[in-house]
Amino acid sequence: MRRIAGRLGRLVGTLCGLGLLWWGIVRLGGVPPYLLPPPGAVGRALWAQRGLLAGAAGTTLLETVSGLLLGTLGGGVLALLMMASAPVRRWMMPLVLLSQAVPVFALAPLLVLWFGFGIASKVVMAVLVIFFPITSSFFDGLRRTPPGWLDLARSMDARPGLVLLRLRLPAALPAFASGLRVAAAIAPLGAVVGEWVGASSGLGFLMQTANTRFETDLMFAALLVLATMTVLLWWGVDRALARMLYWVPDDRSD
Repeated sequence: MRRIAGRLGRLVGTLCGLGLLWWGIVRLGGVPPYLLPPPGAVGRALWAQRGLLAGAAGTTLLETVSGLLLGTLGGGVLALLMMASAPVRRWMMPLVLLSQAVPVFALAPLLVLWFGFGIASKVVMAVLVIFFPITSSFFDGLRRTPPGWLDLARSMDARPGLVLLRLRLPAALPAFASGLRVAAAIAPLGAVVGEWVGASSGLGFLMQTANTRFETDLMFAALLVLATMTVLLWWGVDRALARMLYWVPDDRSD
């Protein structure tokens, strides 16, 4: 409890400091509200439009979680296939790297054209954003199995499939968890980018609409909701992984 209270205290202190800095920039710098609204105006927009923001956040969260689940499943399966088969590795690794060479902003209009303005194009965008960190981290973990384990398996004439499932897979789980934490933090980006390009709901669509109407306070309110949702999603994934991989030492200091 003391550790949790300490973390909450640091979080509250950081948020208060950022809020004071924000207020000081607006108040002392004479920044017009349409460029940077004061924290009080954003707070009022959060309360006044809480129903609208909650509905938009629900849409974005659904897109994000769907993309995270599908991207994690696809990236994990592909990493296992590349580890098990050299031909698959030679053919698929360039495609995995190519997926990061094309900016997501360039793909978003095509995905909206192909999959429509509904949830499908946003889910695909989120999958593309997280596919590389999941695949690369898991594949790297599979390759870094302790040599002593592999030597023992060879001495016992273990089949390659068993070596992959019984040795390489457990050894790669910490690396996979690191990639999943990164994916949880960036998955909302893919959904929001898709909403910016073409959507009828979601936080990205709400921010874009508020921007065109010069409702900067509402746009900042939606941005704060998105940031809070991303932090909570990352925290939930981090806590779940910590419980599942309980044997991995936690070196994070308080």
